[in-house]
Amino acid sequence: MLLPSPEGWAPRSSPGVVRSPGRPALSTGRAAGTGDSPGAWVAAALRPGRTVGSLVPPTFAAYARVLHPAVRYAGDADVDVRWDEVAAYNGTTAHRLMQWPALTGSWEHVAEEDQPGVWNDSPAEGHLPAPVAATLAGLLAGWTATPQECWFGWCHDGPDCRPRLTLPMCDVLLRPGPVTLASANFAPEPQEQSAAVWWPVDRAWFVATDPTLMSTYVGGPVGAVDALLGSLLEVYPAAPEDPVGYDTDPVNPAPTRF
Repeated sequence: MLLPSPEGWAPRSSPGVVRSPGRPALSTGRAAGTGDSPGAWVAAALRPGRTVGSLVPPTFAAYARVLHPAVRYAGDADVDVRWDEVAAYNGTTAHRLMQWPALTGSWEHVAEEDQPGVWNDSPAEGHLPAPVAATLAGLLAGWTATPQECWFGWCHDGPDCRPRLTLPMCDVLLRPGPVTLASANFAPEPQEQSAAVWWPVDRAWFVATDPTLMSTYVGGPVGAVDALLGSLLEVYPAAPEDPVGYDTDPVNPAPTRF
């Protein structure tokens, strides 16, 4: 599913998928805009800083961290690789606050380097892969009274007449749609870009994918988060005060920067 949109960000992927030229850095102090946007409640609730609460409103009963899978090439197919598999290969520890550089032992693994035979593409930054998004949307659909009425936002700095929301992560354009729109591409082909934020109009839950992170965060009812934790997705519990960023792994040693 392709949505016409301004230029967005694309993940690293197999040959044939074009990466976008760049993405904004995660902000630590940019104010969130309110105004008349349908997402004004989001902007008003977000916390400053670099925590889950700066991405997802800290108003929900429970939170989850959905890890974007790495990719291993297998002929013409791409195979998803879980972070816990990568941890086992590297002798590091899989835990809810793990970060990719510490898990793999190198900052180069955030960029172009891989670990052949284990993974070839690192987890997508700022992009929730469509199959993961579709599964996540299916799990969350039963936890809202308005699955056919949701809001989706993607990062965009240019002029546009659609509703807009200013968040710490970026300026976001908003459009309505059913929950199944979560797996749509919000960038012009051949680039790929998921929504940065999405939620139902009854505000039962909220999903955020920051442009600089390899994880997506969800806030919602305890039952919804339990459903995510029990799914085939790689999901860990989260909390609004959890730090985000590549240098925040408290268990695995931080790799040396060169």
